[in-house]
Amino acid sequence: MSTNPPPRRIVVIGNGMVGARLAEEVAHLDPHGARVDLRVVGTEHHPAYNRVLLSQVLAGTHTPRQIRLPVPDTPGVSVRTGVTATSIDTTHRRLRLDDGTHLTFDELVLATGARAALPPITGVSGHQGAPAEGVCALRDLDDCQRVLSLVRPGAPVVVLGGGVLGLEAARGLVGRGARVSLVESSPWIMRRQIDRPAAHILARRYEALGVNVHSWRVASRWIPGTGLELDDGRVLAGDALVVTAGVRANTELAKDAAIEVEHGVVVDDHLTTSHSRVHAIGDCAQHPGGGAGLVGPGWEQAAVLARRLTGVEPGARYRGARPLTRLKAQGIELTAFGRVQEEDDGPEVETVTVSDPHGGRYAKLSVERDRVVGAVLLGFPEAAATLAQLYDTAMPVPADRLALVQGHPAHTPHEQDPAPALVCRCNAVGREEIEQAWLDGARTREAIAHRTRATTGCGGCVRDVDALLEGMGGANTTPTTIP
Repeated sequence: MSTNPPPRRIVVIGNGMVGARLAEEVAHLDPHGARVDLRVVGTEHHPAYNRVLLSQVLAGTHTPRQIRLPVPDTPGVSVRTGVTATSIDTTHRRLRLDDGTHLTFDELVLATGARAALPPITGVSGHQGAPAEGVCALRDLDDCQRVLSLVRPGAPVVVLGGGVLGLEAARGLVGRGARVSLVESSPWIMRRQIDRPAAHILARRYEALGVNVHSWRVASRWIPGTGLELDDGRVLAGDALVVTAGVRANTELAKDAAIEVEHGVVVDDHLTTSHSRVHAIGDCAQHPGGGAGLVGPGWEQAAVLARRLTGVEPGARYRGARPLTRLKAQGIELTAFGRVQEEDDGPEVETVTVSDPHGGRYAKLSVERDRVVGAVLLGFPEAAATLAQLYDTAMPVPADRLALVQGHPAHTPHEQDPAPALVCRCNAVGREEIEQAWLDGARTREAIAHRTRATTGCGGCVRDVDALLEGMGGANTTPTTIP
């Protein structure tokens, strides 16, 4: 009489956004634990949460409970928090933990993420590289609570780093009543994602909100209790310094186990490392097609690896990322993707630009051979979803490009019908799925999120989901404001 083989033992190091999504995907594909025995270990004591929405916790529009991620309730998945992996034995397939125990595995998944990188500026780092007095990173919930403990209404705060996280943090702190200065060493804020004209208008909008933006300035020294000294000799007053100037992949475990590491753990299209039984996903993984630091690609990697490890689709592959950036700052709608810098504009690239500094709006659409290759949309939310979908699907653009930028694309009979519109790009949730969830009884944003995962990624689709609910007669869920 034949018997079924025992489930394969899979251990995941990391209970962050990508590790938690892998557990969720495995639970969906193997709900009875017949194929896989998946064990997740995470250093943080908190349940898994959406790190991308930390800036919303900082702003007070979300509570820590509201950004929690779902925990699989299936026999084949277990999660341990507050425990740290200390070494990997690839020969005996054993993982040692800091509580003295160990886990054996058939397959190991590194989802160790990344940590904040403190820049080599005098006074920023303290003992053993930890943040010095008055200095905070913004990478996890503990960092968020530390920032809030240092910030007082009316007091000055300096944010170091003018990328997405720095801008979101600055907006949140202004909402808390702080007087905020933001310092960016590049010629303009969001240097990697948007062009100079868009950055100029965005900086003006931030100045109007009360954030003093200092671009093309290098920090030279942090003076606790005083502020941040710049390379031109000025000192920006600050009771606290919030550092959002980059991250470093957590690769030490892999390196110590003789697994190939460059700036991340090197993986192929199967998300397998140089050791055939060890895989890596998320911010710690280095794939030729990129994806580190982005929600959508990390979750796509988790889905691909779940299909491979459960045997549902052994040939599943991750092909790389098509990055899209959304700035999640209250009152500001900004979406950017693809080729947006002037140096990207070759002879075959056609551009449509709308600049409205007085209205705080800017749009640039880049088209090559009738395909969208890049866009910056500041204050044009209606166009963002359509253009992002055209970019993802590589479908031909309508003839009237200006109407497309304005959110009213002209559609002619000979043009191909577009694919169903995506509302939540992070989770590939379309309007039809949200409408079906509503018909099945989901009447609030939280209920929609539970059924479809919409709004649980970068948070950029919250406004669209709210609008759909309002149109269908549902009751929106307004996030609780922290006093």
